[in-house]
Amino acid sequence: MARNVLGTALQVCSLEPLTGFTRTGCCETGPEDIGSHTVCTQVTEEFLAFSYSKGNDLTTPRPEYGFAGLMAGDRWCLCASRWLEASEAGFAPPVILEASHEKCLTIVSLADLKYHELR
Repeated sequence: MARNVLGTALQVCSLEPLTGFTRTGCCETGPEDIGSHTVCTQVTEEFLAFSYSKGNDLTTPRPEYGFAGLMAGDRWCLCASRWLEASEAGFAPPVILEASHEKCLTIVSLADLKYHELR
C-alpha cells in the first residue's frame, strides 16, 4: 500500500482533472516515473506562470495526451523537484499532505511541505 508523507495511506489527489503519473488520481510513483510526480498540490496562477516560464506549459490543452490543461484551483501531482524549485523562487502551490507520496521526502522536507500545506 502506498503511503503519504504523514505515514498513512496515500489519498486521492484529483479525479477531475485526472492526475498522477499513472493517471489513477493518486500521486503514485515507480521506477518509470523519472520526474517523481509525488507532490499533490492545488495549483495557483502564480505557479502556472512560473512553470510556463521554465518551459512546462500546464495550461494549454493537449488532447493528444488526454490533457485538458490546468486552471488555478485544480489539484495536480507535481514533480517533487519542480515543486522545490517553485518553493525556492517563492511560487510554491499549496500542498495536500495526505495525497503526497512519501517518496517526495527524498527531495523536499516534510517541514517545507507542512509550511505550504493547504488550509
